[in-house]
Amino acid sequence: MVQNTVQLKVNWGDTDMAGIIYYPNYFKWFDIGSLTLVNELGLSVINLMQEDKIGLPLLDAGCRFRKALLYNDEIRVVSRVTEVNEKTFRVEHEVYRNDEMTGNGHELRGWVQFDEFGNLKAVPIPDEVRKLLTEDKVLST
Repeated sequence: MVQNTVQLKVNWGDTDMAGIIYYPNYFKWFDIGSLTLVNELGLSVINLMQEDKIGLPLLDAGCRFRKALLYNDEIRVVSRVTEVNEKTFRVEHEVYRNDEMTGNGHELRGWVQFDEFGNLKAVPIPDEVRKLLTEDKVLST
């Protein structure tokens, strides 16, 4: 299925007082990976929200922390769609410093539509989007 890679750097604000990564940042990086992947597919997250009233809420997430990251480490986040269901899709993430995996995890995202009152309702992922998500393709970022 579709995959992308995002290059990032551990900033001082991403760390604790000892300069070691503060764990919630993995979830921030997973979010960056997922939304970059969607944008790289040509599905502008902003347009989905503003024009189509479609959101991609996080329904479930998890992470396994393998190695500590430090201030100024250069990392890459590899994100790949691993499952597409009627109204949800799953993205698996791996975070690397050089060739060493420092953590991995997942996100389960919903496909929801906002009504005129701002309420959310899960709706089926359109066939054309499903096709994009399930393509065997590596995107460059």
